[in-house]
Amino acid sequence: MTDKVNPVPLNQNRFEFATVAAQRAKQLQIGCTPKLEGSAKVARRAQQEVAKGLVQQVPRDTEDK
Repeated sequence: MTDKVNPVPLNQNRFEFATVAAQRAKQLQIGCTPKLEGSAKVARRAQQEVAKGLVQQVPRDTEDK
């Protein structure tokens, strides 16, 4: 559950939320298609997308190949 004061979903910590939202905002700035209608501001729209679960962090491989 999210709200206006605390948009972070319960299953995600604040750091992860901020990191994913920042990366998504960069994607939106370079022209990626938004996943929902919302704010015209890319940072706010990115937060909305992450809060609704439309964007998730992709885990990186930690093994050296």
